[in-house]
Amino acid sequence: MSNTNIPLVLQGLRLPIISAPMFIVSYPDLVLAQCKAGIVGSFPALNARSPEVLDEWLSKIKEELKQFHLANPGVKVGPIAVNQIVHASNTRLEQDMRTCVKHRVPVYITSLRAPIKEIIDAVHSYGGIVLHDVINIRHAEKALEAGVDGLILVAAGAGGHAGTLSPFALVGEVRKMYQGPIALSGSISTGQAVLAALAMGADFAYIGTRFIASQEAHANVEYKQAIVNAQAADIVYTDYFTGIHGNYIQQSIINSGLDPKNLPAIQSKQLDLNASPKPSKDKSEAKAWKDIWGAGQGVGLIEDAPNVAQIVDRLEREFLQAKINLELQ
Repeated sequence: MSNTNIPLVLQGLRLPIISAPMFIVSYPDLVLAQCKAGIVGSFPALNARSPEVLDEWLSKIKEELKQFHLANPGVKVGPIAVNQIVHASNTRLEQDMRTCVKHRVPVYITSLRAPIKEIIDAVHSYGGIVLHDVINIRHAEKALEAGVDGLILVAAGAGGHAGTLSPFALVGEVRKMYQGPIALSGSISTGQAVLAALAMGADFAYIGTRFIASQEAHANVEYKQAIVNAQAADIVYTDYFTGIHGNYIQQSIINSGLDPKNLPAIQSKQLDLNASPKPSKDKSEAKAWKDIWGAGQGVGLIEDAPNVAQIVDRLEREFLQAKINLELQ
């Protein structure tokens, strides 16, 4: 890795990949499989039903990874990352942070608002790091002013809440002002795309949608199959479901009784992760993430739902072959 500013915890990965923490999808089985495959495994704290369950999850993940490492001393094991929603709607933030600090979680991914100094100081007290996801330069500047250790650039085409800037523009402009760790998110489904992210100036690829279509993902069969079936043109970018623009699979919107090409205008920009849009009268209520499925524009390159180990093996082969192809040119 060429960037000498990469924190120690993110060095020595099998591939420069950080998995995206996905609401109601990233559960311990997926995180464990990602870490055992040698990449950063992550999950949102809010996926655990309570702080007590979060405590149980972290204990389980830490112990299983410890035993796996002891049994496989030569295998690269990635660190875990926990996503914290830094927003007034997250009433569990303070308690969840205490739980994560107790377990000395090595990597935090903060979202929606830059973390406050108290959070960063608590993480830094034992050597942890904070990465913050941003969709534009203004958000990047605010996060850096707050003292985060790295940025996740959520460019056009990313699954879930995403921005509209081209990755070329976003990475290039951030690199002009910041030389620390950068992860790039947006339609990265192949090893070739991972290499492209590095070529643009990022240090890591941030991958979510590819792992929804995996055996370990906590997503129903219909969701996984919808990703396999979808093309980029089937992704709808709208703020209707949560008040913040995001990318969703068109078929899931249709299934809820809504017309994806004629979604009603929302009345409020207030974030609601569990928002319930109003479907047609002959349909039951649908909820964002559970029924309205988030996914990025990279779905067109996803053709199966194998296990995580097979996905990472494939990404590695594609990544290495892409490097060879470039060297031969």
